Amino acid sequence: MQSTLITGILGGLMAGAVLVGCAPTAPNLDAKLGDSVNKAKAQQVINPDAPKNTDPVAGIDGQAANAIVDRYHKAYETPSEAPSGSIGSIGTGGSTLK
Repeated sequence: MQSTLITGILGGLMAGAVLVGCAPTAPNLDAKLGDSVNKAKAQQVINPDAPKNTDPVAGIDGQAANAIVDRYHKAYETPSEAPSGSIGSIGTGGSTLK
């Protein structure tokens, strides 16, 4: 008697689980999924027609740009000394308010 009751309860739970799996998703929410992200990305684009522009960029030549980038990278190879008025010395100047 007890095993048939347990079997009936388990069968009912399994049938309920199967039916829940067939339930439709929330179409109202899914239809607009990602709209806010796409809108935010579109608002951050200065010129949406930029890929259509085939005019080459005018300005610095390649050798000068390469030298600038190399100098930038070398600036971080050796650590520089902290300036004399570094953050560690705040409040130790001994000044007084009158």
